[in-house]
Amino acid sequence: MHTEGVFAPETAAEARERYAAVGPAAQTSVREVAKAMDFDSEEYEDRVTGSVVATAHEAIFASLLEVTVGTAAEFEVWCEDHPDYEREVIGNENVDRVVWHATPFAETVVAATFQEREGAAVGTLRRQAFGSVYREVVTGE
Repeated sequence: MHTEGVFAPETAAEARERYAAVGPAAQTSVREVAKAMDFDSEEYEDRVTGSVVATAHEAIFASLLEVTVGTAAEFEVWCEDHPDYEREVIGNENVDRVVWHATPFAETVVAATFQEREGAAVGTLRRQAFGSVYREVVTGE
């Protein structure tokens, strides 16, 4: 079992702070990508919308979430140790490995099962965790 990622917010306030902190990185990333694509100022104004920057903001935040990668048995032990957490599991339950992200302030654990493609499962889980747990907390939507 191993953990990877940068942060696992303990509170809703901490999640909002972390989300706000990655906002400038999202803006800079979008601007630099547009520059690399040789957008002129008119194309930049047309294509780089608030929605584009918001999508980058969400993706950067999600990509930094701490996750734990382990076996299905290790995940079950974690769940037994945290009986108050609501479980949200995506994927096939008949595979050997699981990646999960726990959100204490929501008492929720989001998990994705996988057999071989750990990187893909981690990415999927992070997007799922953002959508199901964090989006409303950090954006108010």
